[in-house]
Amino acid sequence: MPLSFIVRALAIGLLLHLYVGYRIVPALTPWPAAEIGMIVWLAASYVLIPLGMMARRARRDDASTTAWAGLLTMGLFSSLLVLCLLRDVVLVVALSVALLAHTSVPVLWRDLSGVAVPVLALVFSVVGFVNARRRARIKHVDVPIDDLPSALDGFRIAQISDIHVGPTIRQKYVDAIVDAVNDLHADVIAITGDVVDGGVEQLSAHTRPLGRLHAEHGVYLVTGNHEYYSGAHAWVEEFRRIGLNVLLNEHVVIRHGGVPVVIAGVTDYSGGHFDPAHESDPTAALAGAPADATVRLLLAHQPRSAHAAADAGYTLQLSGHTHGGQFFPWNFFVRVQQPFTAGLNKVRSLWVYTSRGTGYWGPPKRLFAPSEITLVRLVHGASRAHGTRGPAPSPEARVRSAA
Repeated sequence: MPLSFIVRALAIGLLLHLYVGYRIVPALTPWPAAEIGMIVWLAASYVLIPLGMMARRARRDDASTTAWAGLLTMGLFSSLLVLCLLRDVVLVVALSVALLAHTSVPVLWRDLSGVAVPVLALVFSVVGFVNARRRARIKHVDVPIDDLPSALDGFRIAQISDIHVGPTIRQKYVDAIVDAVNDLHADVIAITGDVVDGGVEQLSAHTRPLGRLHAEHGVYLVTGNHEYYSGAHAWVEEFRRIGLNVLLNEHVVIRHGGVPVVIAGVTDYSGGHFDPAHESDPTAALAGAPADATVRLLLAHQPRSAHAAADAGYTLQLSGHTHGGQFFPWNFFVRVQQPFTAGLNKVRSLWVYTSRGTGYWGPPKRLFAPSEITLVRLVHGASRAHGTRGPAPSPEARVRSAA
């Protein structure tokens, strides 16, 4: 990492901490212990956040403690900063109104709002921590497909995405996800990237439980941008070693009830920046697929692969990457880069489902963007209601054939 970048990051961090201190500490003056505590915490936060970010990449086991401390602090400071900014916006508006009305903003109101900021930031962080650390809930999504063959009505795909195995997400967390997914007995399991945040040597023991995933027609994985940050080639080899089918701009054909289904996967949208051979290409991934396949499923880490996927003639794209924003207010910034933040959307004839992710990145914190294990079910186009539930196909209707 360039020294100039580190210097700029530290300078910006210092300014942000000074801003929060300048705006909040005076409101705590009536409570000396709280005032001193806030000053000490802000000083510690300024040190811990960069240390925590650096410790995320360290290979030593004892670095995990530093990473935990830094990432928890980052989550709390993020809420503190946002709430401080919102308070100042409200105060400016209130002051403007008061000036027009030839009155003043009550000093007590200003002081109490200053006290409320750290209290609310702490509450949001505690709630966000609980949401992030509990096992992701199962989310059911029905996707209506026109002219869907009867044998595929009720075809189920379990999707997990953005686990981000790293310093705060370890084997026990992954084991719980695997158990929950296997209990769904899906026809296919899709892993849509960003499985890891670190190297194979450091994290392979913690990703190993993914090898226990089982579905009748297989488990398929595509790379996310974080695989490229962490050594994508080594991770592709490791994922294949534990039994996962990694799709790199390629597809397989499975048969369900005698009907062909194309399952394609592309490298991450940014993969070509790390390796020209990993340039993401939805069209190439579909090359040679049977023309009579009604369902053409694409696994693509980033939703912004959707326009190329629609051009190529896919039926459904499963993506992740966005985390649904993970915690307020970052959900509002996702649309700057991605066409969708979360949920089921459409690009012309292509359905796109964007998962909020099954783990989390950075701070162990999720607020207003719950993690999910998604069970996607294909239904006849006439069943337009996405929440409709119909009978699953009988075991006799499930036929596996080698691609």
